[in-house]
Amino acid sequence: MDAFFPYAETTHDITVRVSVAFLAEQSEPDMGKWFWAYHIRIENSRASPVQLLTRRWTIADGRGAIYKREGRGVVGEEPVIQPGASYDYVSGCPLTTPTGWMEGSYIMLEAGGSIIEVEIPRFALLAPAVSN
Repeated sequence: MDAFFPYAETTHDITVRVSVAFLAEQSEPDMGKWFWAYHIRIENSRASPVQLLTRRWTIADGRGAIYKREGRGVVGEEPVIQPGASYDYVSGCPLTTPTGWMEGSYIMLEAGGSIIEVEIPRFALLAPAVSN
């Protein structure tokens, strides 16, 4: 699992795993545009279901500029993740530099009505070096 998802963090018995890939075909370095896709797997090791309500992202580019993003659900969904189950989705991130990072958290609703915050591990956004 670690080979496919090199970044992982567990909070409140919920593990968030991340893999990331640079997408050369959607990037235009000559125009100052780089693009990555990231695959996230959320695993529920709790005894009850949780529902993902919102996401919060902190994104940094190679110049140190910080961007905050927040919104409902992920990829248009607010999934309920049953005990022992996982939820996967893929999304993307553009930057104006060839390097950066992302990290964040999910706000989730427990079966009893409580709200918990689940951490998303920091992961690197690194474009491969181009030799001329």
